[in-house]
This record gives sequence, C-alpha cells and structure tokens, in this order.
Amino acid sequence: MQVLKFGGSSVANADNINKVVALASQALTKDRTILVVSALGGITDMLIRAASSAALGEESYKEQLQQIERRHLETVRALLPLTGQSSVLSAVKTRCNELEDICSGVFLLGELSARTQDKIVSYGELLSSLIIAARFEALGIPNTWKDSRQLIRTDSRYGHAVVDFTQTNARTLDYFINHPTANLFILPGFIAADSNDITTTLGRGGSDYTAAIIAAALDARTLEIWTDVSGMMTADPRLVTNPRLIPHISYQEAMELSHFGAKVIYPPTIQPVMRKGIPVWIKNTFAPADPGTVIEFDTVHNGGSIRGISTIPRVALLSLEGSGMVGIPGFSKRLFEALSGQQINVILITQGSSEHSICVGIDEANAAAAKLTVDNAFNHEIDTGTVEPLIIETGLAIIALVGDHMKSHPGVSGKMFGALGRNGVNVRAIAQGSSERNISAVIAADDVRKAINVLHEEFFETTYKQLNLFITGTGNVGRRLIAQLLQQRAYLQEQLRIQIRVIGLANSRKMIFNNEGIDLHHWQEHLESGQPMQLDEWIAGVTTRNLRNTVVADVTANAEVASRYAILLQKSISVVACNKIACSSIYGNYRLLKDLAREFNARFLFETNVGAGLPVIGTLNDLLRSGDKVRRIQAVLSGTLNFVFNNYNGQRPFSDVVRQAQEEGYTEPDPRLDLSGTDVMRKIMILARESGEKTEMEDIDNLSFMPESCMQGSVEDFYKAMSKEESHFRSLYAAAEKEGKKLKFVAQYDNGKASVGLQHIGPEHDLYHLYGKDNVVLFYTDRYTEQPLVVKGAGAGAEVTASGVFADILRIINS
Repeated sequence: MQVLKFGGSSVANADNINKVVALASQALTKDRTILVVSALGGITDMLIRAASSAALGEESYKEQLQQIERRHLETVRALLPLTGQSSVLSAVKTRCNELEDICSGVFLLGELSARTQDKIVSYGELLSSLIIAARFEALGIPNTWKDSRQLIRTDSRYGHAVVDFTQTNARTLDYFINHPTANLFILPGFIAADSNDITTTLGRGGSDYTAAIIAAALDARTLEIWTDVSGMMTADPRLVTNPRLIPHISYQEAMELSHFGAKVIYPPTIQPVMRKGIPVWIKNTFAPADPGTVIEFDTVHNGGSIRGISTIPRVALLSLEGSGMVGIPGFSKRLFEALSGQQINVILITQGSSEHSICVGIDEANAAAAKLTVDNAFNHEIDTGTVEPLIIETGLAIIALVGDHMKSHPGVSGKMFGALGRNGVNVRAIAQGSSERNISAVIAADDVRKAINVLHEEFFETTYKQLNLFITGTGNVGRRLIAQLLQQRAYLQEQLRIQIRVIGLANSRKMIFNNEGIDLHHWQEHLESGQPMQLDEWIAGVTTRNLRNTVVADVTANAEVASRYAILLQKSISVVACNKIACSSIYGNYRLLKDLAREFNARFLFETNVGAGLPVIGTLNDLLRSGDKVRRIQAVLSGTLNFVFNNYNGQRPFSDVVRQAQEEGYTEPDPRLDLSGTDVMRKIMILARESGEKTEMEDIDNLSFMPESCMQGSVEDFYKAMSKEESHFRSLYAAAEKEGKKLKFVAQYDNGKASVGLQHIGPEHDLYHLYGKDNVVLFYTDRYTEQPLVVKGAGAGAEVTASGVFADILRIINS
C-alpha cells in the first residue's frame, strides 16, 4: 500500500486535478493507492471568511458562499462529460445548501464557535474529494471514496484536535482489511471526528497529517506529499535567491525545519511515519520528474553540518527577572503553568546559569495575554520587589540552523554568530538543545531577510559570495571604478566566486537604487533619470535596505559625505574612502571611525588616501601587525607635484605645466590643494596616525614654496598669479640645478614629528630617480634600519586610484 497526498495548489482547478489523476494513475501501476486530498486551493480561507462575516452579521457571507459554490460547480463541468455531471452537480449543490444553512444559523446567532467553524471548513475537503473521485470514475478508473471522519478519531479540541491513535489505527485497519479488492481509495484530508461523531479538524495543513496517520496505521510502503515545490529547500525561496534542494533529510531534521517555519510539510506529519520507519517523499505536482526530497532514518551525509535554515516570524520575547529568583526552585514551573493556563505555546526557552532571569519566546499575538497572566501569577513577588514585572519585546523573529551533524562539527555556532555579527545582526537570545540538532537565535524581524541570506551564504553557498555596493561619486575615479567592476565581473564570478552588485549610485545631482543591481552597461542613462540627490535620503536608502555584505565606496572629495561615515559604520556597513577628509579631520573623529568599525564588525578602509593605488597603508599596517615599529618615513606623496617638477625646466612657464597636470587628471579639482602642500600634509598625517601618533594638521610644519599672491581668488586667478610669479619658480629650479640636484616636495615623519616642504635631492638619494607622476614612500623601522622598505609607483591618476578602491572592496569581501 502507498499513500499519496495532494495539497490545495495541486487541486486548485480542473487542469491541476487532471495532473493529479495522471500521477495517481501512474502510481496505481505499482501498488494499491490511497489518495488524500486537500480542499481546492484557497477554499478553506474563503470558508473561514464567510463564517466570520456571518458571525459579524454581515450579509456578504451569502455572496462568498455563492462564489464557493460556483467554483466547485465550474470545476465539475470542466472535469466531467455532460452525461456524467448530473449526480455530481446535485451532490455539490446538496453540500453547499447544508453549508448555507449552517452559516445562516451563525448569522442569526451572531456567534461562531470553534466546533461550528470545524464543521464549516470540513466542506472544502468533502467537496474536492467527491469531485476528484467522480473524475476517476469518468475515466473508467474504479475507486472507493471514504469519509476520513469514520476512520480518524480525536478528542474534542475543535480547530486542533488530538488524535486517538488506538481507536484510529483499529478503525483504519478494519476498514481496509474488509476492502481487499479495491485498488484506489480517495479520502478527504484535514477532517476527523470525536467520540460523538462530531466533526473536528487536525489544524491548518492537516491533510499531510491525515495521510501520515493512515500510512502509519497500515504500515504503508511509502508516503508521498505532492505540493507546488520540488522538495524541501535549504532556505525559504522567497527570502533567499539561490536555495538548494535537500535530497535526503532525517525525520528529526524535517521535524525541526517544519516546526521552525518550513511550510512544505505540516509539523505533526512526521511523528506517525517515523515510528513505523515509513519513508516520506516531498514531490512537485507541476514538475513530477524532479527528484524531490526523501525523509527517512538513514540519510546521505552531504559533507556539511547544516541541513537547512528556517525562521519563525512575529515572535515576542518574555523576560522574567529578579534577584528573588536566584536559588529558589519553582519559578520556571510557575511561569510555564501561567502560560499553559492561557493556552500560550512556548517556542523557545533560555536561562542564564545565574538564575537571575528566564526568557521565553512566544507568538507575538499572545504577548498581551501573557503579560496579564504572568504578572498576576507573580503578583506577590512583584509587590515585594523580588521579581520585576514581565518584560515584553516585540518585533522579533527566530532564525534556526538545523542539522543532525552539528554535534560532530565544532565551531558551527561560532561561525553562525560571527557571520551575523559581521553584518550587524544583533542576537537577543540563543537556544540550543543538548542534541545539538538546532541552534536558534532571536533577532529583529527587520533583519530576517539579511540574516537568512548571510547564513545561507556562509553554510551553503558554493557558487559565489555576494557583495552589495553603493557608490557615491561618478567623476573621473567613479567612472573608472564602474568600468573596472564591469570589466572584471566575469573573472570575479568564475575565478574568485564573488558577485559584486552595485545597488546604489549617486553624484552631486542625482541618485538611483536598484535592489537587483544596476545595469552597469547603461548606468549613466539610469542615473540621469534618477531622483534628485539628497544626502540624508541617500544614506537612509543604504541603511534601510539592510542588505548583507554592504559596502559604501566614497569617491568624492565631499566633507558632507565624509561626515556620514559614522552612521554607516554603526549599521555594520563597511566604508571604502577615497575621500581623504574623514581621515585627515581632527584626530578624535579619525579615532571614532576606527573604533566604530571595530565595535560594529565593519571595515573602514582608505588605502587610496595615500599613494592612489599603491599599497602604502596596507604595507604600513602589515609592519605594525607583525610587531615592527616605524621610526621614520620619508616620502614623495604628491603625484601632481612630482609631475610638475619633473616636467618644469625653467623654459616652459610653471603655470602651463600645472595646467597640463590638471588636464591629465592628476590634480585635485582645485590645484592649490596640491601646490600649497595641504594635500601632502593630510597624507603624511594619515601615515603618522596609522603609525600610532595622535597628530593634528597644525602639528605639521609646511615649508611652502608658493607665493601668497597665488593662493587668493578663484582657480583662474591662481593661474594668472602664477604667470606673474614665473621668476620665483625659475629661481627655485635654478638653485637646485646649480647643485646638480632635483626639486622634490618631500613629506617626512621622524619619531613623532611630521613636516612637508620643497627639497633639493641629489643623485645618491632614493627620491632622486622618481619620474612622471610617481610616488615613493620609504619606511625606516626597527627591522629596516639602514635600507628602508620602499613602496614606489604611480601615485596619481583616476585609473590607478579606482583600482585602489576596487582592491579595498575586494579586501572586505575576502576578510
């Protein structure tokens, strides 16, 4: 014997029912078959709404019942030949008339009891099973329809009745033994009856349970649950973009996942078949060739410790606390008795070893009732101050890792909470049973989507790791960064298994967001049609999306953007700053950002603040992390100034050389930041701070070579003033040339003191052979005393700067 159950979506309409008939006919060729069916998809909800409307005195219940009747009659007409419709249409009409009579009574009384509601909703399965049986008869396939209420006996807890397995098993065995020649039986799911033959129901989703009860009673060879998905998945496909099918799962794992929100199978279904060791298949009515999931004792170990991830939404956390609880037995018992007395189910329990508090999770809908009953139960202790009034937190959810093999894999919980922490998901409570089959955490409901994706990526994702990127600034560097992201997309996915999605783009005028990722081939058109840029709205757009592995790349020179870094870091959003303003602001702000990044498990990277794409800051940090100490730094840190002095020979005007540097993209938007030495001051200050110094800009000596007249007015005024001061620049060049040396604008840090200024550099010096726009940094440390560690290369230009930002982004996802 085999039992096949088809859910509401599988029997939603005539086309789907024909699929069911085909699958059942195929199954009949293998073994005798019991077919358990749900109501037509959506009918149970319609019946409940009609009953509720009647109880409220709303005449609309009649129209709702008419809709239910029309749908069933239309299904009969679509399935049966005209000559075979009459008796079935009559049976449907009779049932619908009974239903209308019951609802009329509810309307007149203005009351809907649980017993009456069970009677009303039972018509869904009764009608669908009669219609399906008639379809088999029309096709010449003999079948026996049997009312499940005559087989399954329960208590009288209407709405969620408890099965009397002794009576049920005896009735079921007796019936099927007395029908040895029948090959196909059709039973309505979900419904049963108590000892007085009054209709009861087994809870929403109870058709699965009906099938399991019958299968266990008959020691069936197999139970098949046919639904609209191709088996149990590693996570909810509505929340995770790339869930994986679970081909094999144990009974215990399936129970854990179903209890924790996996809707594929009704939680009580597992228990009866597990006792008999009957395998359960989860199959897809609409893709029957898909392998599905098999639930049994002996499962194939897939090499991972986690079988699936599930969630329970709308959870409230109850905390009972007080010094009077310590060392006093009975507090937990009284708490659970109080909740039980109000029929409040406890989902999760956790208690610290101090015994000062106990915390339980319940359905959020029961929070108010729980507060009243618990405070009443502990009224005396609350009055005397030994126990605090019950604390309730709402807006929460539970996320759970499930897997039989967690107990043999140390570090699973550490990996779980580490991944959540890195993404700013705060854990309010934790529970794990001694079986180590389930690790549950209570988190904010708003974090569920992010948390489940983070954990799925951590434990299951073998195709790629996803990073969600927001870029502020689409100037020279920003444009090239986007181009590099587009160019490297295939390489990153194929070689490094990394997918970078640009979710947001902004410049000074416009901003756009796309949760599925912006099309980088046409980003300029999309941005142009975006909404006006409002910085606070942009930041809110980043934070409220609450995506995992979020990074904001700031490739502006905007102080307002830099002032929002703290908000991002406090949300565990990493920041990659090409913008030097934050790190060269007052030391307290620099330190705050570094501390926030550490506190909230985010990264704050700014490699391109010094040396564009050169690994200057990374090298410095590596030296310090390995235990070295920086004693002295000597550097040429301005690609602009190096370009200018490498190309100025006193024959061509100094202002022309500076303008060329600006046109080729080497200077800041205002070249005076470069030529005044301010930009170099910022860079050496950042290196000093990274070396451990509490340095401010005013602590740095600047031996500027620029005449004061050049530093006034607009940028065009600046160029005019330089032309007038040409003799000054020519004299600077001549003085160095006379000594056989070159002009270099040098930044120095020496045992806590920093300075910048123009120097004459001879051929014997490491700084002499520095050409074009190159930068060089010499690190003199305890290990590199005589021969410094040298970092040298192109230190300016949009392309190399963009590559440095890109590298920081990759450091974050690989960390």
